[in-house]
Amino acid sequence: MFDFSTVIDRHGTWCTQWDYVADRFGTADLLPFTISDMDFATAPCVLEAISQRLSHGVLGYSRWKNDEFLGAIQHWFRKRFDSIIDTDHIVYGPSVIYMVSQMIRQWSDEGDGIVVHTPAYDAFYKAIEGNKRNIAAVPLHHTGEGWFCDMALLESVVAEPRNKILLLCSPHNPTGKVWTREELSTIASLCQKHNVKVISDEIHMDMTWNGRRHIPWCEVAQNDWALFTSGSKSFNIPALTGAYGLIGEQSSRDGYLNALKGRDGLSSPSIPAVIAHIAAYEKGESWLDALRDYLQENMRYIAHELNTAFPELNWQPPESTYLAWIDLRPLHVDDKLLQKVLIEQQKVAIMPGYTYGEEGNGFVRLNAGCPRSKLEKGVQALINALHAVR
Repeated sequence: MFDFSTVIDRHGTWCTQWDYVADRFGTADLLPFTISDMDFATAPCVLEAISQRLSHGVLGYSRWKNDEFLGAIQHWFRKRFDSIIDTDHIVYGPSVIYMVSQMIRQWSDEGDGIVVHTPAYDAFYKAIEGNKRNIAAVPLHHTGEGWFCDMALLESVVAEPRNKILLLCSPHNPTGKVWTREELSTIASLCQKHNVKVISDEIHMDMTWNGRRHIPWCEVAQNDWALFTSGSKSFNIPALTGAYGLIGEQSSRDGYLNALKGRDGLSSPSIPAVIAHIAAYEKGESWLDALRDYLQENMRYIAHELNTAFPELNWQPPESTYLAWIDLRPLHVDDKLLQKVLIEQQKVAIMPGYTYGEEGNGFVRLNAGCPRSKLEKGVQALINALHAVR
C-alpha cells in the first residue's frame, strides 16, 4: 500500500542531511547517513490534512490547546502503548530539545549536575553545557544480551547533592536500548529517594522492534517529572517544528507554560505541526506499521552484510530506532582513519561514534531510514572502508 523504495531527491530543499553535509564532514556531495530524519515522504494522511488546511488560505495565530490535538495524543498513547494519560498534563513546544532546555533551567541552577546515560545524543551535551550545567555521566555497558545500566553506579551519581535532574533518553539514542518496566521503576525509585527530578525524552517511542513495548515515563513516575516527545521522528515531520509533552506537577507545568508564553513569546504554535500530529495519530497507524516493517528489514540487511564480511562483529539490530549503532571494536580500526577513508574514498557520511561521547569510541551510527537502494550503497561503502583500514 505504501512505497518506501522510490528514491526522492532531497537536494535543493535546504535539507540539513543532504544540502549541508559539509558543515559536519567538511566535504559536499557525500551520500549521507547522518542526522535522524528519514528520506521518506511522510504519511499521505498527513500531507492531505496539511494541504486541506493550507487551501483555507488564512494562516493566523492559532492555539494548540484544543480538543482535537489533546484527544489525538491521548488516543495514540492508549492505542500504541496501552497507556492512559491525563490531557491536563499536556504541554506544547517547538521542539523536544527546547522543552528539555526549559525544564533544565526551571529545575536547576548554573553549576548543577544533570545525569545522563552515555554514550548520549549529542544535543543532550549541548543543552546541558549551553545552559551552564555540568554533565554527570553514567555509562551504559554492553553484554551479549544488550545494553544495561549499573543501578548501583546510577544511585551513587544521583545521590550527589549537586546533581538535580536525570535526563533520560527512552528509547535510548544512540544505543537503541528499550528500557524495561523493571529498570524504569528502579530508576524512578532512586530519583525519588534522592530528590532528583526526571526529564524523559521519548521521541523514538514509536520505533521499538521485536515485540518490545515502550513504557512511557508517566507509568512509573514517582516525583516531579516531565515527558517530552513528538511525532517528528515517526512520521518524518521535524521541519514542521512541533513537539509536546506531559508535566506531572501543576506548579512545574505552570512554570513551563509561563516561560513558553511570557519569556519566550511562543504562545502560537506551528499550526501545520498541530494538524500533522492530529492526522498522524488518528489516521496514520497503517502507514507507520508498514514503515516499521521496512525499517526492520533494513536493519536485518545491515546485520547480514556486516556479519558476512566480518563474522567477528556478530552485529545485531538494535532494540529500537532506525539508527544502527555498530560496534567496530572487534576490528581494532582507527576511528579517525576510518572517517577519512569513508569521506575521501567512499564518499559517504556516517556518524562517528565519538560524536556521542568518549563511550562512543570504536562505534559508528548509520541512519537506516532510507530506501534500500541507498542503504546498500552506504553499507557496502562502510565494508569497503573497513577492509581498507584494517
